[in-house]
Amino acid sequence: MSGQRWQDGAPPLDGEILPPEAAAERDTYVQASFWDKLKGVVRKIPFAETAVAAFYCATDPKTPTRVRMTLMGALAYFILPIDVIPDFIPFLGFTDDAAVLALAIKIVGDQITEEHRQKARATLEGLQTKSGGPA
Repeated sequence: MSGQRWQDGAPPLDGEILPPEAAAERDTYVQASFWDKLKGVVRKIPFAETAVAAFYCATDPKTPTRVRMTLMGALAYFILPIDVIPDFIPFLGFTDDAAVLALAIKIVGDQITEEHRQKARATLEGLQTKSGGPA
């Protein structure tokens, strides 16, 4: 029944899962936009390492599909220019992004491995080195 709703272009009801084509479109958007967004805000957000580790977990083929979808949804919210609290507002701009990511981590965080976290730390060190060091 929910497949029919999607074919008609209707939005999902609470609890419905994105159809494969919509999930794939979201995943492509996140993978294409994540690094640009991160580079622009890495010094402004205290949760950069968590976001990068979540990205690595979400793009790891060994990660279960439901975990990947949950993390991709949270990362998509981080990337989207339209937020509940706009990102440009000092001190508050990323609180909603952090809350969405924190909720996703609470739900599926046990799937983020130490390997994902180490890769995130190394990536952030590389970004900071290229941009002139830590803030």
